[in-house]
Amino acid sequence: MARTIRFHEIGGPEVMRLEDVDPGRPGPGEVLIRVEAIGVNRAEALFRSGSYIEPVRKLPARLGTEAAGVVEALGPGVNRFEEGQAVSVVPSFSANDYGVYAERAVVPAAALVHRPDGVDAVTGAAVWMPYVTAYGALVEVGGMRAGDTVVLNAASSGVGLAAVHTANRVGATPIAVTRTRAKARRLLDEGAAEVIVAAETDVPRRVLALTGGRGAEFVFDAVAGPGVAELARAVAPGGTHFLYGGLSGLPFAYPGFDLGMPAWNLRTYTMLETTRDPERLRRAAAFVTSGLRGGAFRPVIDRLFPLEEIVQAHRHMDSGDQFGKIVVTVRPGAS
Repeated sequence: MARTIRFHEIGGPEVMRLEDVDPGRPGPGEVLIRVEAIGVNRAEALFRSGSYIEPVRKLPARLGTEAAGVVEALGPGVNRFEEGQAVSVVPSFSANDYGVYAERAVVPAAALVHRPDGVDAVTGAAVWMPYVTAYGALVEVGGMRAGDTVVLNAASSGVGLAAVHTANRVGATPIAVTRTRAKARRLLDEGAAEVIVAAETDVPRRVLALTGGRGAEFVFDAVAGPGVAELARAVAPGGTHFLYGGLSGLPFAYPGFDLGMPAWNLRTYTMLETTRDPERLRRAAAFVTSGLRGGAFRPVIDRLFPLEEIVQAHRHMDSGDQFGKIVVTVRPGAS
């Protein structure tokens, strides 16, 4: 048996329970891992509350798609990994099928990447979702390159900070947008070329001023809602506005016609585009691993919580006060 987080009803953080559950044996193409650390992501809060892009199909349900651990057993047909090997789990599967909020968990072998030497479990649980999301959209799909400008809202999130680091690594200019001045200094310290405080500044006007009137080649938008129309005014001709989240929770109308039909590309993105494509995932893993080895990439850890405090971890995430990534650590057999 393994201590496992499950929920028996849709709702807030309080519906999660720590229960003893048999993790089972790995089947064909699966691996059993001993979990050491878990990356906490907003998608899990949305899934638990019934507002994710994929509904909960059955209860009780598990949670978690990102973790670091050690391989305990291999299912038939798995030959890329060995027992005792340090690995990370990258989000690539349905939360209806697997979950890593647990001491031990069965996951698809296709969702595993080798954990580089010297990368500890907390880093291994915190680095992949943010950096693969940023790389997959901006580099793999968008083709971001040296000299480009990218505007990032929700810039103090794990993904936002990874996008700042990724832009700097390829020679692009990251402009961070934050609601208040409280996080501005830290964003500059993390490498943002400029921080725009949305409550104090006309964001598109400032972006145009910073780019000599050209606008940004990319907007990386985690908020969506009515702000899409505003940020669209900051996109350079032929540029791309990526929607990778909907933190506002509000709808929006396509603004292209109201803006005079600019050459503006609006596109949704989820990291599953990258992690479910073996070749894209291979390139993403190489990009992130080289960044880790060279020191350009590192997860910004906001807080650590033990597995027993998963409810508090989700409440902290729901508060929106974090700067970087929330990670849950696992101590097998802890009471």
